[in-house]
Amino acid sequence: MSAQPAGGGIEPPRNCPICPRLHAFLALHRQNEPGWHNAPVPTFLPPQGADSVRLLVVGLAPGLRGANRTGRPFTGDYAGDLLYSTLLRHGFAQGRFEARPDDGLELVETAITNAVRCVPPENKPTGAEIAACRRFLAPTIHRFPNLKAIVTLGSIAHQSVLRALGHPVAALKFRHGGRGTVGGLEVFSSYHCSRYNTNTGRLTGAMFDTVFADVAATLRG
Repeated sequence: MSAQPAGGGIEPPRNCPICPRLHAFLALHRQNEPGWHNAPVPTFLPPQGADSVRLLVVGLAPGLRGANRTGRPFTGDYAGDLLYSTLLRHGFAQGRFEARPDDGLELVETAITNAVRCVPPENKPTGAEIAACRRFLAPTIHRFPNLKAIVTLGSIAHQSVLRALGHPVAALKFRHGGRGTVGGLEVFSSYHCSRYNTNTGRLTGAMFDTVFADVAATLRG
């Protein structure tokens, strides 16, 4: 499958038709919740733009009542509370996170995106949907000329990033706290910061913090 999106754009259009199931799911929620974003969620960039980005965080997909509602990655659900508090603590964001897109929070040399840009039913994209959305993920990664590191949240995001970089998945297997060099980029992997993972104890705040501490130490020497 080509890494280039139809029309050459990096972000999918609002009515992206590539994945019929996701397209229909969004259409339904536009009827049920007309005030929500209900569209592909664009990459969240720092105010200085793409050239300033040194770290890219890649999640799975928008949450139904989180990013799909607010239009900003990891905004409006528990996963965002943990992610943004961690980014703030390590200097990858500044301001105040209040779980809404107009809260004034700004990223610092960091961008946030998802492997799948549209909300999937039950938060479970299919393999075909993950592969299809890679036509947006690959050019997103390559739009940052000064990118040094990527944090992948969960195995699906990890594998999709590796494939977007043209790297064999088996050569850098997913594990929490994992790290490897791919195409000149440092790829760090973490369990996803979902409420399920934290409630079950699979991921703790300390475990998540350790990943970003490692990233910060790497980027800042």
